[in-house]
Amino acid sequence: MKTEIYKLSASELSEAYRNKSLSPVEVTRSLLDRINKLDKNINAFVFIDEESALKDARDSETRWNSNTQKSNIDGVPTAIKDLLYTKGWPTLRGSKTINKKQEWNDDAPVTARLKEAGAVLLGKTTTPEFGHRGTTQSPLTGITRNPWNLERTSGGSSGGSSSSVAAGMGPLAIGTDGGGSVRIPCAYTGLFGIKPTFGKIPAWPLSPFGTIANVGPMTRTVRDGAMLYAQISQPDWRDWHASSTMDSNFINRLGEGIKGKKIAYCKDFGMGAFWNMELMEKDVIKNVENSVKLLESLGAHVEQISINWASDPKKAFNILWTSGAAFLSKDFTEEENDLLDPVFKKFCDIGKEHSLFTRLSAENSRGENAGVINKIFQKFDLIVGPTMPTVAFKAENIVPDGWNQDEFDYTPFTYPFNMTCHPAATINCGFSDNLPIGFQIIAKKDYDVDAFICAAALEEAQSLTEIWPDI
Repeated sequence: MKTEIYKLSASELSEAYRNKSLSPVEVTRSLLDRINKLDKNINAFVFIDEESALKDARDSETRWNSNTQKSNIDGVPTAIKDLLYTKGWPTLRGSKTINKKQEWNDDAPVTARLKEAGAVLLGKTTTPEFGHRGTTQSPLTGITRNPWNLERTSGGSSGGSSSSVAAGMGPLAIGTDGGGSVRIPCAYTGLFGIKPTFGKIPAWPLSPFGTIANVGPMTRTVRDGAMLYAQISQPDWRDWHASSTMDSNFINRLGEGIKGKKIAYCKDFGMGAFWNMELMEKDVIKNVENSVKLLESLGAHVEQISINWASDPKKAFNILWTSGAAFLSKDFTEEENDLLDPVFKKFCDIGKEHSLFTRLSAENSRGENAGVINKIFQKFDLIVGPTMPTVAFKAENIVPDGWNQDEFDYTPFTYPFNMTCHPAATINCGFSDNLPIGFQIIAKKDYDVDAFICAAALEEAQSLTEIWPDI
């Protein structure tokens, strides 16, 4: 066994609890100490509840000692993004507009499933205000930094969750993804993460950003991601979108491999028609192409394709995203509006100008583009390519140096699949100047398992999970 507790995966912790070589209390204390040591420089957590975490750990230890553990993540320390309700803890959403002193009486579905599974809940992780962009800075908590280089961004909007896992402050974290907010930070911090088929992981209260918003697991290993996914994807009556038709406990299938799979490689996911491909960093292209070759060597049939969208996904996404921001803020007072992040306030102001027909046109465009992807899946099992066109940039920036200040310009490969509702995973495929590079895997709707299997095959072949940041 590894000597450092923080390097143990959830799967390894579960086995250690089973054979009594470690206890949940010992692990939780060790990780709380690590958070206290490191997080003043990283700023991944907005809220920690040591007393509650240690109680969870003691309860879990009792269960493991009597062989009555609730699940294979019983006793595993887990962090929750501060957009998701947790009973008794404030959910401030990165915003000064939220009253911290109100009663917090509800668990979000994902929080309820974690508690039912016996997970040790450490606290809440940072987010930009209302999760509105792909970096993690907010008026409430300031800047969250990347463990691989503290001068760089962790990505967003689930940057607190990604930094917590990447820094070894707990093996499991929950993020949300409304335009890439699980995949962007996972790509920038070297993690596995997945935006599921829409509706597979229940959410409540419903997001003001509608059916482009998702909840997803963020982990260091694919197996840990599958363990977490199996728990949080259980149905919840409060989410009227929630689907229970797809088997989500596929941990034992991760080793199936991809031999014989038909995989489409698209170097720009069709966004080159609307975006300058010259902005792609050369090391990103090189590592992504190496991973495509690796898939071929593992027995997959890979064909390079073009994606010809019916219309610009970014235009429709902008309309839906800013409309959601406007809806979220519609009852804010003038004083509350003055407290908003200027970028988020700009989104709100833009969204208020959209007509009903503009919104309906965006939804129609979305449906047409989903049809484009569904047609590709008539021939292929998976579509792969880059997660992000760059590695992590300066932590203070909201876009990379030299880029258009449009906040969605530097994330052209993630939000299209929020629009189409297909499952989209990311996995580390290499490094550039010691900064991780993400490789994105898109699967058919309800075939999230295929994205997991492909990611697991790449993970095993590339052996990158044992490379840790030097903090």
